[in-house]
Amino acid sequence: MHRLPFFEDRHRSLAERFDAFARVHLDPLAEQDETRTDATARDYVRRLAEGGWLGWIDPVDIRAVCLLRDRTAYGSALADTMLAMQGLGGIPIAIFGDAAQRGAWLTRITRGAIAAFALTEPGAGSDPAGMTLRAVREGGVYRLTGEKTFISNAGLAEVYVLFARTAEGDSSAHTAFIVPGDAPGLSVEPIEMIAPHPIGSVRLRDVRIPESLRLGSEGDGLRIALATLDRFRCTVGAAACGMARRALDDATAHVRQRVQFGRPLAKFQGVQFMLADMATELDAAQLLVARAAWQVDGEARGAGGTGGLGAPGWSADPAVKRAASTAKLFATDHGHAIIGRALQLLGGGGLVRGSRVERLYREVRALRIYEGASEIQRLVIARTLLGERERPLRRE
Repeated sequence: MHRLPFFEDRHRSLAERFDAFARVHLDPLAEQDETRTDATARDYVRRLAEGGWLGWIDPVDIRAVCLLRDRTAYGSALADTMLAMQGLGGIPIAIFGDAAQRGAWLTRITRGAIAAFALTEPGAGSDPAGMTLRAVREGGVYRLTGEKTFISNAGLAEVYVLFARTAEGDSSAHTAFIVPGDAPGLSVEPIEMIAPHPIGSVRLRDVRIPESLRLGSEGDGLRIALATLDRFRCTVGAAACGMARRALDDATAHVRQRVQFGRPLAKFQGVQFMLADMATELDAAQLLVARAAWQVDGEARGAGGTGGLGAPGWSADPAVKRAASTAKLFATDHGHAIIGRALQLLGGGGLVRGSRVERLYREVRALRIYEGASEIQRLVIARTLLGERERPLRRE
C-alpha cells in the first residue's frame, strides 16, 4: 500500500522500517494470540511503545496509521487491535484535552498505558445518542453509573475515554470523560468472541470522576466521539486490507504447490480466475483506503493540524466523510470475501482450527461491525450524496 501515490516518502520509509520491526518483535507472538490472549495483548502494546511506534497519536497521521494497521493485521489481528485501541483512546485526548490532560494521560498512552474507547451500551450501539449511562455532577465531581458493553481492552485498560449522559435531551446531553482503569466502583465482565480479543462489559457504580478529567465542555460528548470515529474509520479498512493480503499470499503459495489430477492447482483456469478477482478487489480496497486517509490528513491540516479536526466550529467535509465510509465499507466487505475464497482454495486444510486462514476468517468478520457497521456506512454515503445535513443517529 505504501507505494501508492497518496503517500509521501516519509510514509514509505516508515512502512519499510515498521515491516522490519514487526518481523522481529510482533510476528513471533502471533502463535500465542489464542492461548495467552491478555498477556500477549499487553506484550504487543509494550513492544510498540518501546519501539517508538505510538508517536503518531499526537499529532495524528492517518496515513501512517493505515500503513501500520495494514502491516500489523497482516501478522496478527490481535496486534492490530492493540495498536488501534491506543489511537481510539488517545486521539480524543490529543484533540480535545487541555494541557494538563495531554501531559498526564496522553503521555501515558504513547508510553504504553493500555487505552480504551467506551461508547457502546447494551441499548445503544449504532444509536450512540441513545446511551443511558449517567454522569451526575456534585460540585467539582461527577458520579457515573451505568454500563458499557463490547468495549475492547475492558479489564486491561489503564485509561478509558468514556461517554455519559449528563442531561436529558439530544446530542448536547452527552459528555466525555477520562476514567482511570482502577477507579473505585468500576468492574469488568469479559465477553468471549469468535476470535481472540480482550473485550467485555464495563460497569460503573457511583464512580467519582473529578471535573478535571472531563474532556471538553458538557454536551460535547457525541461531537468528540464522532470526530474521533470520522478520523479513524478508514484505518479499519487498512486492517482489512492487511488481513486480505495475508490470505491472498497464503492461498497463492498453496495453489502453486498443491497437486491435484496430476498438476498444481495454479494451472486450473478456475483457480486463476479466483486469484485474479481477489487481487483486483484488494487493489481497489487499498486505493480507496489510501485516498480516504490522504483526504482526512488534508482536511486536518486545513483546519489547523491536531487542534483542527473535531475542534470547536469544525464540520467534516461531506466528501471526506463519504470517502472514509466508502473505504471502510468496501475494504471490510471485500476483505471478508477475499479471505473466504482463500479458505475455499485451501480446502479442508483451511478449516483446521488454528490454521492461519481459518483464524483470519474468524477475525475479519468483526471489522464489518465495529466503528460503524456496513449498514451505517451505507447511510452515511447516501446522506452525503443526497445533501442531507450531517447529524448523529438518534431516537425519534
